[in-house]
Amino acid sequence: MKKLYIGNLSYDVTQEEFEKMFSEYGSVSSAVIISDKFTGRPKGFGFVEMENADEADSAIKGLDGKSVQGRNIKVNEARPKKSFSGGGNHRNHRNYRNK
Repeated sequence: MKKLYIGNLSYDVTQEEFEKMFSEYGSVSSAVIISDKFTGRPKGFGFVEMENADEADSAIKGLDGKSVQGRNIKVNEARPKKSFSGGGNHRNHRNYRNK
């Protein structure tokens, strides 16, 4: 299984068109266009998971830089999601309440 990042998507690309683009290269296990959580409008990027790594590599080669609805999309292997530990080190922050 290989996860791909797709950037510079037109805001008009539908979920069906998005999935179909990649299914031409192989078996797609999931395809999602990322939307703004407040407005529901697409953010212009998405992710696709493909079953087979060779098929995913073919999709990268075939679709990276391709014009889709007037925009040249960017397709590459997705980077692992960064984890945030939260909190932070309070010793390095000034305490403004005590001034």
